[in-house]
Amino acid sequence: MAAPMRRAWQGLLRAAVPAARSYHALPPRRKPGGVYRPDPDDPLTPVWQLQPAYEAKLYGRHGSASGVDPARLWPGPEKLQELEAEEREWFPGLREMEAALDKKEQEEERQRVEREKLIAANMAKMPQMIEDWRREKAARKEKEREDKARRAKLLAEAQERFGHKVDHRSAKFQELVQEMEKKQRKELKLKKKQLKEEAKKIAAAAADPEPVPVSAEAAEPA
Repeated sequence: MAAPMRRAWQGLLRAAVPAARSYHALPPRRKPGGVYRPDPDDPLTPVWQLQPAYEAKLYGRHGSASGVDPARLWPGPEKLQELEAEEREWFPGLREMEAALDKKEQEEERQRVEREKLIAANMAKMPQMIEDWRREKAARKEKEREDKARRAKLLAEAQERFGHKVDHRSAKFQELVQEMEKKQRKELKLKKKQLKEEAKKIAAAAADPEPVPVSAEAAEPA
């Protein structure tokens, strides 16, 4: 009775706890003759074994028995300067970080002040800009009305000359309108020139008035 119960309990334990195999790693193989040193003349030697990092690894594992000169593991003057520059760039000191933050905050403050000044200046000019825009808009509308009236006048004159049945889309009618427009522009230019000359004459007369004649009695001494 005890044997079947024991076998049943063993079966339950095997089902609940899986069997684990013990693993014992073999010790690293050491070649006879001491520490392995790669042969630089052997073409089968891996490249990574010829680099300084591998020599540092050998010295760290075997010490002086590795045959590596520890002085060769230290960086030279040029490499040391490069490492120091890299350290200063990626790991700056506390004072340098504070100075950089202060400089950044000052630059942001300067940009904010300049932006506020620009906004204030634009807001101050806004009423004058709106007034100029309204004036230009009114001038454009006035010019459009003048052009429309001028075209209507030219059309009426052309229809009076050719009759109301003439097609205003015909080439002959368009040539006539262009000729009349050219004549009007010439007359307007001549009129402006005359007004300009008259304005010059008036300005010259105002700048150099004619002397007032003096009578002989007023010229004689008392």
